[in-house]
Amino acid sequence: MPPEAFVALFAAGVAAGIVSVIVSLASLVSYPALLAVGLPPVSANVTNTVALVFTGIGAGIGSRRELVGLGPTLARLSIAAALGGVVGAALLLILPSRSFELIAPLLIAGASILLLIQPRLRERRVARPASMRPATVATYTATTVYTGYFGAAGGILGFVALSTIIPRPFHDVNAAKNTLAAVSNGAAAVLFILLGPVQWLAVVPLAAGMFVGGLIGPGIARRVPAAVLRVLIATCGLAVAAVLAWGTYR
Repeated sequence: MPPEAFVALFAAGVAAGIVSVIVSLASLVSYPALLAVGLPPVSANVTNTVALVFTGIGAGIGSRRELVGLGPTLARLSIAAALGGVVGAALLLILPSRSFELIAPLLIAGASILLLIQPRLRERRVARPASMRPATVATYTATTVYTGYFGAAGGILGFVALSTIIPRPFHDVNAAKNTLAAVSNGAAAVLFILLGPVQWLAVVPLAAGMFVGGLIGPGIARRVPAAVLRVLIATCGLAVAAVLAWGTYR
């Protein structure tokens, strides 16, 4: 891998880490970056998942004030996050690679649309009290299965699910989502490392960038409204989906 690819992946990692913390769409930045340096779709996905672990680690460190008092809840939800991550990773490894190539544009397009309607989803949660019931935990677990399989917009899905469990302000729930994402991605990454086509030369710069982005992202999230970024990232995501769809379906 040429030096410029290392620099590009590090920069993409920083951007992805920040985007992950603020608007929960790291994969819409990092996954296309991995494709751009020449990785095939499935290899790009598993490599991306391994690197994403470091976004959650950085975000957890940067969000210490938001996570105060959430330790017991996060400990219980970590079991669901790990289980979902492993199941999603197993599905990715079991299904034919062509299946992933066919579904990836649809997942990215769906993620982008979901990002645009995120404010409406957030309004709906206000009317329902939060609690850790079997149904709400099962819903959250389902989002982690998706995260282990692909991950684009998994953070948004996870945030919506966690908002039905954790009765805390937006930034606290967002911090919990980022921390649990590290558990989910970490569980999936273990399976990918053992059985998947992880490209370690791409993991190193991307993971380093994601750690930095995750570390500084919470500070940005506390100060900057996400509305403009939401529209920008969704537009870019739809463009990426269109490009991938053109290459896959034509």
